[in-house]
Amino acid sequence: MNVLEVLAIVAAFISVGAMVMTLINLSVYRTPTKAPASPADGGADELVSICVPARNEEANLEAVVRSLLAQTHRNIEVLVYNDHSTDRTGEILQRLMSDDARVRAVPVVPLETGWNGKQFACWQMSQHSKGSRLLFTDADVRFEPDCVARTLASARTLNAHLLSTFPRQVTGTLSESIVVPMIHFILFSYLPMPRMRRTMDPAASAACGQFLFCTREGYNASGGHAAFKDSMHDGVKMPRAFRRAGFRTDLFDGTDLCSCRMYNGFAATWRGFAKNAYEGLGSVVLLTFVTLLHLVGHLLPWGVLLAAVAGVSVSPLAVGLCAFAVIWHLTQRLLLALRFRQAFIGAVLHPAGVALMTAIQWWSFYLHLTGQRAWKGRSLSATTA
Repeated sequence: MNVLEVLAIVAAFISVGAMVMTLINLSVYRTPTKAPASPADGGADELVSICVPARNEEANLEAVVRSLLAQTHRNIEVLVYNDHSTDRTGEILQRLMSDDARVRAVPVVPLETGWNGKQFACWQMSQHSKGSRLLFTDADVRFEPDCVARTLASARTLNAHLLSTFPRQVTGTLSESIVVPMIHFILFSYLPMPRMRRTMDPAASAACGQFLFCTREGYNASGGHAAFKDSMHDGVKMPRAFRRAGFRTDLFDGTDLCSCRMYNGFAATWRGFAKNAYEGLGSVVLLTFVTLLHLVGHLLPWGVLLAAVAGVSVSPLAVGLCAFAVIWHLTQRLLLALRFRQAFIGAVLHPAGVALMTAIQWWSFYLHLTGQRAWKGRSLSATTA
C-alpha cells in the first residue's frame, strides 16, 4: 500500500467522521418552541434589553431597529451605541427615538485603551440597560416578529443563562456563498453538541456574536464584555466566560427567527473573517492541526479525482476511497444547505470553501502576529475614535 492510498483511507475516515458528527449535532440543535412565554411563568412581563452597536451603520440601523420594535414580546428596550459614526447613523437614530420611546441612545465616550470597539460599545450599553435579560446583536441582523418571545421561552426551557444561535446567513455573491456557509460546516463537524450540554467545560461551548441572549445575573457574574475586552470574537469568549463563572450556555436553531447578510462581496468577506478567524482557534498548534485535517480529509480527495479524470495514473483503491470521501462531503454539505437555507453552489464547491477558509485563517494568524487586526477602520490599539 502506497502513501497516497494510506492518505485516502485517512480522508475517508475524516469525511465519515464529519458526517456522523453533523447528524448527531443536527438531532440536538433544536428549533425553538412555537409557543411564546406565557404570562403564567412571568416571561411575558420580563424586560429584555436589546443592545445594538452601530459604527457607520446608516445602511442597516433603521431596518434592524424596526424589526425589533415589531416584536410580539412588547416589553423591550432597544439601546443603540452610535460609535463615533461619521455617516447618517446619528440622524437616523434620532428619528427612531422620536418615533418610539423604547429606543434609547447610550451616551458615547472615547474608546478606552485595551478595548476592542465592539466590546466597549456593548459594555457601555449593558451599563445603561434595565432589563433582566439582554440581547446583544449586530446592526446587519433582521428579526422576525416572534424572535424575542420564542428565544425567551427557549432559554427557560433549556435553563440557559446564555443562549445563542446562528442566524440564517444571506449571501448575494458567489464568494459569499462559498465562504460564509463554512461557519455551519465547521460548527457541525467539530463541536460535539451532546457534550456541550453535558459539561460546563468552557472549551466545549460555542456562540455567535450576532445573537447573544443572556440573563443579567450571568452577565454580571461572568464580568460581561469586560472579561474579554481586547477580543474580536465575542462568540467564542462570552460562553467561555459564562461557563467559567458557573452558568450554563446553549445553542438553538434560530434559522426561522432572524437573518443576516454578514458581508457584501469577496473583499469584505475576506476582511470580515480575517479579523478573528485565528482568534477563534486560539493557537498555532490547533491551526496547524485543522489545516492538515482539511488538506487530507477535504481537499486531497477532490485533487485525486481531478488528477484521475485528467489522465494521471492513480491506483484504483485511492480513486475509490477518494470518490467515497467526496460523496460524503457533498452529502454533508447539501444536508446543511437544506437545513439552514443556504445556496447549493457553496455545497457543490466545497473544496473551494475549505481552501479559502484555510487561507483566511492563516492570513488572520499573520495579522495577529503583526498587530494589524482591525475592523471598521480601527485597530485594537486605538484609544479614541
